[in-house]
Amino acid sequence: MTSGWIALLDDLASLTKVAASSLDDAAGQAARAGGKAAGIVIDDAAVTPRYVVGLAAERELPIIAKIAVGSLKNKLLVLLPGALGLGFAAPWAITPLLMAGGAFLCLEGYHKVVELVRPGQSDSRAGSPVAQTAEELERERVASAIRTDFILSAEIMAIALASVATSPVWMQALVLAVVGVGMSIAVYGAVAIIVKADDAGVALARTSHGPLRALGRGIVLGMPVFLRVLSFVGMVAMLWVGGGILLHGLHELGVHGPEAAVKQAATAVAGAVPVMKSGVAWIVSAGIAGILGVGVGAVVAPFTDHVLAPAVGYVKKRLRPAPGG
Repeated sequence: MTSGWIALLDDLASLTKVAASSLDDAAGQAARAGGKAAGIVIDDAAVTPRYVVGLAAERELPIIAKIAVGSLKNKLLVLLPGALGLGFAAPWAITPLLMAGGAFLCLEGYHKVVELVRPGQSDSRAGSPVAQTAEELERERVASAIRTDFILSAEIMAIALASVATSPVWMQALVLAVVGVGMSIAVYGAVAIIVKADDAGVALARTSHGPLRALGRGIVLGMPVFLRVLSFVGMVAMLWVGGGILLHGLHELGVHGPEAAVKQAATAVAGAVPVMKSGVAWIVSAGIAGILGVGVGAVVAPFTDHVLAPAVGYVKKRLRPAPGG
């Protein structure tokens, strides 16, 4: 009997080691998949704070919490099962969809470039919301943020799925869940800190003395600069990530020339410098991908602005119930 219990405990120990190894493998794959989506995460963190601009300070954190909950629902209830189903039923469609998402990132990055060069251009493109009550404005802001999050989350989940496409289904599901939850916590935790940092700075400046007061003033004065830098980094990240996705997608579809040319150019430039060769190669590759991203965005923008957007507006108008109906 004793030997039986010992054998059972030994089996349990072996199963525990296998489970621990599997979880460690899932964590490693999730980390690698999340790293590939870092550019999108940076942009998400840069974009989200604008949804609370102009609203009461006491509503900022509740609004961010609502967006975070919507983001988790997007990832776990819609995108995760959708991605798994796509990987099972039509794995061939993953690369084209990933490239479509890359083109969207290029488009968004291009719009940011246009706004940087010609301030106010994006406002005329997007239109201004009609005056509303505070509650209606909050609902609209939350809904708009969740819609934007859905698109960015779809790209994150697609990148994660492509990174683990050869793994078992349960591993894919676990990695996608870890990436989805982890990214949401990272993004909206960072957004909450960014949004409330100026309030913390004001409190320090008013109630403290000496170095703490100086720190508070520094935070208040530095946050606008930090947000501008973060927005610029997000713009650049969208462009090089989007361009890189398109280059790699072409490679996966059998068109190897563009990605090979970029690698050759990066290798040639890196070979001409005496130090930090890998860093220089990455900068050159990312720079070329970013330039490609701007070009793709410039090509896609007229189609979305003059064909796709009017078509979507027409469909929405046709589906909208008639007044009094």
